[in-house]
Amino acid sequence: MKNNRNIVLFFKCLIYLLPMNKKITEQADFTIVNAYDGIEMVHADYIGHEFSKHVHEGYTIGVIEKGAQRFYRSGEIHTANTNSIILVNADDVHTGEAASVGGWKYRAMYPLPEHFENISIDLYDGIKFAPYFGSSVINDPMLTEQLRLLFNQIDNNASKLLTETIMYSFMLRLTLRHSSLRNMPKDISGSKEKLIRVKEYLDCYPAEDISLQQLAIIAGLSQFHFIRQFKKMFELAPHSYQIQARLKKAKTLLKAGVKPVMVATDCGFHDQSHFNRHFKKALGTSPSKFQKQAVLYKN
Repeated sequence: MKNNRNIVLFFKCLIYLLPMNKKITEQADFTIVNAYDGIEMVHADYIGHEFSKHVHEGYTIGVIEKGAQRFYRSGEIHTANTNSIILVNADDVHTGEAASVGGWKYRAMYPLPEHFENISIDLYDGIKFAPYFGSSVINDPMLTEQLRLLFNQIDNNASKLLTETIMYSFMLRLTLRHSSLRNMPKDISGSKEKLIRVKEYLDCYPAEDISLQQLAIIAGLSQFHFIRQFKKMFELAPHSYQIQARLKKAKTLLKAGVKPVMVATDCGFHDQSHFNRHFKKALGTSPSKFQKQAVLYKN
């Protein structure tokens, strides 16, 4: 009888302790907002996830809701605390990881350079350019509140007109207060244009199984100097940039409804697991989950 009581007590204690041992999950919810022909946004909560070096075709503009994030951008390590705004220019190489116990939670949007170019036309009497944000982290309470207002209206299914009005106002003020003309990479041994040509080639043909020698020929450099100068100019080795170009194409195909297994093949990944691994490291979520959330925009 005593043994039975001990067994019951053991299970009661076990049930009591279960919530304490409950696994804390991470998540990243992507969506395409019905504004300006669709702008990608994310609401994420990370604890131990570490983003590898990667790039986005759009700007990353996010607000830290909880905790702090540490990330690499523009040759330096930066820390963004709660209520600060993260700024990453389009095609800026960057990373991301927790800088506080318990991780970090944030919301971000990814407007394309074209969205800012349309604003510059209004601002500067027809002059078209994409701004460059020199600061990686800004503490601007007014802009933080405006960005929160935008996300809040989106959560409450605001009209397209209202969403675009708030977004336009925020991007306009952000441009006026914190931007400059885009800083172009300095020429390296007179080969800048050739290196840009290689980058554009990888962007156009991401799935191609091209050799190092072929890329070096396009750049008109020896393989050794090509690798060094490409990495110096774009902060990624050629093979790493090829992965980013493949991920850009993969996102486009996933949004179009192509099955992830087909996307992996079409984008030049070895197999599904290879694709999944790189996608998760760069975007913090799986291709299938990203697709489900992105396709909702069309329905």
